[in-house]
Formats: sequence, structure tokens, C-alpha cells
Amino acid sequence: MKSRSEEFEEWGTEVIFGRARGFRATMMRMVLRGASWLFKLVVLMRLYLFHSSIARQARLGTLVVSVGNITVGGTGKTPVVELLARTLTERGRKVAILTRGYKSAELDETQEWKDKDGKQVENLPKIASDGRTRFLSPLYSGDEPFMLAKNLDGVAVLVDKNRIKSGIFAIEHLGCDTLLLDDGMQYLKLAHELDIVLVDCGAPFGTGAMLPRGTMREPKSSLARASYIVLTKCGGKPQDELIAKIRRYNPVAEIIVSDHGPKYLENVFTGERLPLEVLKGKWVACLSGIARPESFEDSLRSLGANVEICRRFPDHHWFEQSELEEFYDRCADRAMDMIVTTEKDAVRLEKPEEDPEVPIYFLRIEVEIYQGQEAWDRCVDRICGISEPRPRDEWTPSSSF
Repeated sequence: MKSRSEEFEEWGTEVIFGRARGFRATMMRMVLRGASWLFKLVVLMRLYLFHSSIARQARLGTLVVSVGNITVGGTGKTPVVELLARTLTERGRKVAILTRGYKSAELDETQEWKDKDGKQVENLPKIASDGRTRFLSPLYSGDEPFMLAKNLDGVAVLVDKNRIKSGIFAIEHLGCDTLLLDDGMQYLKLAHELDIVLVDCGAPFGTGAMLPRGTMREPKSSLARASYIVLTKCGGKPQDELIAKIRRYNPVAEIIVSDHGPKYLENVFTGERLPLEVLKGKWVACLSGIARPESFEDSLRSLGANVEICRRFPDHHWFEQSELEEFYDRCADRAMDMIVTTEKDAVRLEKPEEDPEVPIYFLRIEVEIYQGQEAWDRCVDRICGISEPRPRDEWTPSSSF
């Protein structure tokens, strides 16, 4: 069952994208339009303060790479972060992913971590993984951090709104030399050596309006901060027109065109893997709680599935067992061949006491470089070649920013 906040969020999304009708929706759009101008003013002022060095940026003396975007949700950031972290680890970097852990729950008990002298470390970030062991469930780490920790051996995943605190812990106690800021473009308190900015080919600038009327976090001019721009979900199509638009704001950044390619199906509860060919002609029910479910559903259709049922929840929704059981029963009554969800949603599914009649799989997605492989390789080479970032600030583990 959706909470009141989720219902309001869902209605708000319909308002923003112009799908909600009626007097109430029209009035809300007028209010949001005014709020967007105020939000844009605040964003521009904040950018000016950091650009002019009036506002302080911390430097930790370790390479910091931001992976982010100028819009809210749906750009396919997590697979790109996973690919970059895996590639850098294979090249010998000691990587930590610093993430906010959106909608993750507070810990019931504080985690414990001892330093090299055996003393308890205070003021810890949430340690989803130290690169060897996963310590937190999806509830406490968040679905995307848990997924990254699950898929990346040798990569630490730390969860905290204060990325500086997480970065200090990664450097001092995990020996990391590369910090990846997951969704870090707007986190300006920590200086970035490189900014990798993602742009979704299907909705490159969201609705075109700033929050809260639209989905843009920053104006298009902020693309000028990007060192590299990755176009995602290109669908195997050239993106010359979009590239030309981007060049108005950033004429120098290297542009990489990528797609999110499906690889296989994996049973959520047993780990059984199936080739994508099994989808052809199958009657499929989709279950998702992501920002852009249409893209996921279209992927299944393109693989030959007959998508009969689509059950959509708000992004990062925590499924209740009762609503899942109701959905499972509906799928069984309709004689579905399988239920398919996303990998991000799969980590939020609890195994029921009795196996559902209809098997549940997630669709594994990986990033494929469609155009600009050389630019991607140069990006990796550049990161691996930066051994001496700018000097760090004077800080102590207890510093607060």
C-alpha cells in the first residue's frame, strides 16, 4: 500500500509532466512555476559562491571523481558508476563509492570499526561494504548502494549525506586512493578533480524546467563543468542532434554515447540465470519502482516479451509483503509465464514463505559504449594517471563540514 507521501509524490509527478488535469493540477503548476524561478535563483547564487571561492570547498588530497547529472532521476547512473568502479579497480586503483543512500533507514545500532591501533572509530559513515564484506541490508544502505556493494568486489561503498566524512574514513581506514561521488555533481562542498555528467538521450533536459516545476536540478549552462559527458540509453541510434545542443554549453568535453544493454535474466530468489531468448513469446508481468518504468517495460517488449501486466510503484518504494502477494496472485490468475523486475527493485523483494506460482526474475543491465570508446579509455587513463591531486586541507577525522 502506498503511503500518503508516495501518493502525493506520484500525483506531483503527473502534474510536472503535464499528465494531471483539472483545476487543482493547473493551479499547482502555476505555483510550481513561480517556485522554479526562486529555486533557479538559489542554485545560481550557490554556484557563484563556490565558483568565486567565497564558499569553501574541502580537498582531501585524494582523487575525487563525480558522476552525476543536471536532472532528477532516470539517467541510468548506477550502471555507469559500476562500470567505472570495476574498470578502475582492475587497473589497480583502490576505489570507494561515496553515496547518499537515498531513502535508506537509520541504523538501529551503531556500526563498529577499529583503527590500526585497535581503537573504536567514532562518527562513522554507514559502511555498506569495505570491498571484502557486505555489512548492511538494502533497508539500511539503500537499494542502489546495496546493488553496487553486491556487484563490486574490492570496492568500498560508504553511505552518508556528508561525503567529506565518508571520504576521510575511506582514506584513513580503508586506504582508498580514488573516491567516486555517486550522484555528486551538486555536492560542491568537496572539490572534484573530474566531473562525469550523464545525459539521458530519451529525456536529455527532463521537462526543460527547473525544480519543482520541472526535473532540472541545474540550468543547461552547468554542462560547462563537465570533464566528460556520457549520453545514456541511446537505443543504438546516432545522437548528432543532441551532441550539437550540448556543444552550445560545453564545446570541449569529450562525449561518450552509451546504451543500457540487457544481458540475462536472473531468478531473484534462486540465482538461476536464463538467456534473454527465453522472453520471446512469453507472457510477462512487469514490477518496478523506478523513475522511468516505461524504459524498462519497452526493453522487455524489444526482446520479444508479451508485456501483459505493468505494476508501477514510486521510485525506491519499499514493497510491503501484502501488496506483493496480491500482485503475485494476480499474475497467477492471469497465467503469466514470469514476473520480471529491475535489479534495483530485486534487492527490495523479500523471499516469501511459499514460492510464488509465477517465477520472478530481474533483468541484468550493463552499460555498452556505442560511440566514443576511445574517449572512455582516455577518461580511465586520465584517472589512473592522476597520482598527485591538489594538496589536501588541514583536517582531522572529527572535522565537520
